[in-house]
Amino acid sequence: MDPIEPLINAFHAEGRPRVWSLVVTIFGDAVQHRGGRIATLHLQELLERVGIEAGALRTALSRLTSDGWVQRDREGRNSFYRLSKSGQAEITQAAADIYAAPRDGKVVQWVMARGKATPAKGISVAPHLWLVPADCATEMPEHICITGTLTSFPEHAAERVLTPDHRAALNALGADIAALDGLALTPLDAMAARMLLIHRWRRIVLRYPDVPAELMPADAEIPNPRKLVADAYNALVPTSEKWLGVGDGTTPPDSHGFSNRF
Repeated sequence: MDPIEPLINAFHAEGRPRVWSLVVTIFGDAVQHRGGRIATLHLQELLERVGIEAGALRTALSRLTSDGWVQRDREGRNSFYRLSKSGQAEITQAAADIYAAPRDGKVVQWVMARGKATPAKGISVAPHLWLVPADCATEMPEHICITGTLTSFPEHAAERVLTPDHRAALNALGADIAALDGLALTPLDAMAARMLLIHRWRRIVLRYPDVPAELMPADAEIPNPRKLVADAYNALVPTSEKWLGVGDGTTPPDSHGFSNRF
């Protein structure tokens, strides 16, 4: 049996893959800290492992090139791709949220914000009312804000913090991670699993608020998703780095903040 088949099936079950988005995930997660460029054939090997055909990759790379995300270099018959300066800026900005470390404990202080627009990092607890961890809060001049400790958080408020789509996305994430438990993977399989894991996690982070465990509803299947992802990712890194062709994969260089992820 294919050890990563559950992840591959789950990926394709979500509809036609947005290959260009998957390629962006690969650049941010596996290319930037390895010299910043990757051979087309290397990309093709990885994507074919999860059922993406070469033609779909060519179309995705063409789109990313025309949109200014990537640039192509040629060396003889070989072609290589790297992120453009604007693409690097987008990746770097997103990486801070994607690879932020799990919290060691509960949030000490919160900002309660009331207003019309959702504030950055805001967690909806009632109509037009959000909680924002004080250490993540930015200026909110259009909101009424109160900063202090959270002394109670009833379940009816907790039930609001996860929308049905957010809950479904976290449940799918949990299923992927559970499918990886105890597997001995080849370097290619480990890299493919890491790619699918971070791709799913990236979409969750960019679409939904990062809800601390103490605000999660009692029936949440994954009360601390960031910790779960961090553990699964760190377990995949040594073997997956071997596929990237760097030594034995056990000591990744500290480039683009790689050693600080999670």
